[in-house]
Amino acid sequence: MPGLRRDRLLTLLLLGALLSADLYFHLWPQVQRQLRSRERPPGCPCARRASSPAPAPAAAASDPHAAAHNFSRARPGAERDLSGRGGPGSKLQALFAHPLYNVPEEPPLLGPEDSLLASQEALRYYRRKVARWNRRHKIYKEQLNLTSLDVPLQLRLEASWVQFHLGINRHGLYPRSSPIVSKLLHDMRHFPTISADYSQDEKALLGACDCTQIVKPSGVHLKLVLRFSDFGKAMFKPMRQQRDEETPEDFFYFIDFQRHNAEIAAFHLDRILDFRRVPPTVGRLINVTKEILEVTKNEILQSVFFVSPASNVCFFAKCPYMCKTEYAVCGNPHLLEGSLSAFLPSLNLAPRLSVPNPWIRSYSLAGKEEWEVNPLYCDTVKQVYPYNSSNRLLNIIDMAIFDFLIGNMDRHHYEMFTKFGDDGFLIHLDNARGFGRHSHDEMSILSPLFQCCRIKKKTLLHLQLLAQADYRLSDMMRESLLEDQLTPILTEPHLLALDRRLHIILRTVEGCLEAHGEQSVIANGPAGQSAPDSGQASLTS
Repeated sequence: MPGLRRDRLLTLLLLGALLSADLYFHLWPQVQRQLRSRERPPGCPCARRASSPAPAPAAAASDPHAAAHNFSRARPGAERDLSGRGGPGSKLQALFAHPLYNVPEEPPLLGPEDSLLASQEALRYYRRKVARWNRRHKIYKEQLNLTSLDVPLQLRLEASWVQFHLGINRHGLYPRSSPIVSKLLHDMRHFPTISADYSQDEKALLGACDCTQIVKPSGVHLKLVLRFSDFGKAMFKPMRQQRDEETPEDFFYFIDFQRHNAEIAAFHLDRILDFRRVPPTVGRLINVTKEILEVTKNEILQSVFFVSPASNVCFFAKCPYMCKTEYAVCGNPHLLEGSLSAFLPSLNLAPRLSVPNPWIRSYSLAGKEEWEVNPLYCDTVKQVYPYNSSNRLLNIIDMAIFDFLIGNMDRHHYEMFTKFGDDGFLIHLDNARGFGRHSHDEMSILSPLFQCCRIKKKTLLHLQLLAQADYRLSDMMRESLLEDQLTPILTEPHLLALDRRLHIILRTVEGCLEAHGEQSVIANGPAGQSAPDSGQASLTS
């Protein structure tokens, strides 16, 4: 009998200990988060940022290394004019006022068929998405036995991300002088986050990592999907490299870091070139604790957060074969610098093609593709659909010029909206491997241009304009990047490299003109047909 009583007592003590541990480690943290969320006004966009102020200037001055460890301090003047067009006396304003940036685009937009989305269908879809998110959020709270005072989300038709999606047409991701882009950049910079999760490709890696297919550790390639209080979404890429660091010479392009500042700079360059094929991207300081950890419902993402020996909050990408803290990104102690790229419309609304780049690289340590050894490779490409009868090849050359300017060797695929057909524009996604080496110009990126010796007249005119002293490309970029909160985005050597590479492109075109003549090299208008000369720039260097 005494033995049975002792066993029962031990069992009760064990159960009590387990219950106490569950209460302390699981339920009590959830209650704390809920209480903290009640302290913040539900409608204040800056509440989350205000609750975690940056270190005091005096503290920063006493430890300069800590201040530069992982984010740039936003200067008081960083919140400048958000129009992307500068103020009075601005060189950028003068550029966008130039006739080349105001000529009607071809072909003209004729009606709803030239817009990517049917507005009523899109709004019905987004309302269903918001309603489903509200239901799932309510169920999640109930499962944790938490009462929520959060007001259910409502779809606002005037939300910048909605208007951005509705404004996409066959000419680009946004119209020239679009005020919506400026508002979207502002909202992504300031609105609080309501959820965080891994991106779809990161999720695909979880539990299904194949080392024969993945050539880099997933921890080096880390990005998250953040949703904001207006229900908009953005891709977050954290800071991995200091501004003044160059990619080592011995690094292969497929193991290079993904740089958040390259994503930001690529958007500004794309806008200056008048391509408008890079989704709007902005820099932001994210509080990784409050704006990621405390709003994510993904238990795997929650599990990869830890506090470093320096008392900084860190997290990393989790994959069965790569689960190492040395690949983590860390706040300082909570604030982490990163880029936010606006999401494009759902594939359910706007299907996209993902097409292998004809000039794809081998992505191996020793192999070479045909274009790398065959100088006549373009002749083969021009005989294959769709490069034989549409604007697709000219768009590939536009993309190569853009990638050469930023130094991006990682363009293995390109995407385009199926609605706009073979002549639709190419979307310049994933530019984070650009701006790695300002001291080196990778000529192989320009292979489509010097092998095919073709270029759009519109593209050439813009490049020639940006080579002029009054509109120098580096000056335009320097001014445009001042709009971002994380300025400086690029170091001066990277800005000067843009001018150097621009002149290399123009010399390449000049060589093509001398070898083949203007009529064979310069494509006038859609599908290479003739278009009226704007008379604003010479076609020769």
